[in-house]
Amino acid sequence: MEIDSLQKLYVEELKDLYSAEKQIIQALPRMAKKVANPQLRQAFEEHLEVTKKQVERLDQIFERLERSPRGKKCKGMEGLLEEGKEMMQEDMDPEVLDAALISAAQKVEHYEIAGYGTVRAYAQLLGEEVDARLLQQTLDEEGETDKKLTQLAESSINVEAAVEV
Repeated sequence: MEIDSLQKLYVEELKDLYSAEKQIIQALPRMAKKVANPQLRQAFEEHLEVTKKQVERLDQIFERLERSPRGKKCKGMEGLLEEGKEMMQEDMDPEVLDAALISAAQKVEHYEIAGYGTVRAYAQLLGEEVDARLLQQTLDEEGETDKKLTQLAESSINVEAAVEV
């Protein structure tokens, strides 16, 4: 497909985010099972439910645009999640693994924040105000998740990982 307009780029970027979210939905339960810290497990489980709602918002946008969300694989997210998967296969103390998984999760969040910020800006330029509001809602949620992960890391998980046994 030739991408010769901002509208087409907007749709392609939305497809990329849709693929990313679907991959995250597959990865979060595995990550939640691997963590030792119950607060981190709960954060991953809660974000799984938030992510499902984000996919529903993207479905609404695609329905409004009369387009399919399918047809693109987000290779960036695939790479980030593969790194997280590799971490889970390493021989690490549970506290260190929790710190590593926060790192992996924050890389994912920052990727999403960049993507959603971009498509929100495109939506605004294209006059898609309903889409822009939906995308801003997701962008806000991703920022909140990032803040929550930072708080968990700084208040307990990284501290516990720093203690040598």
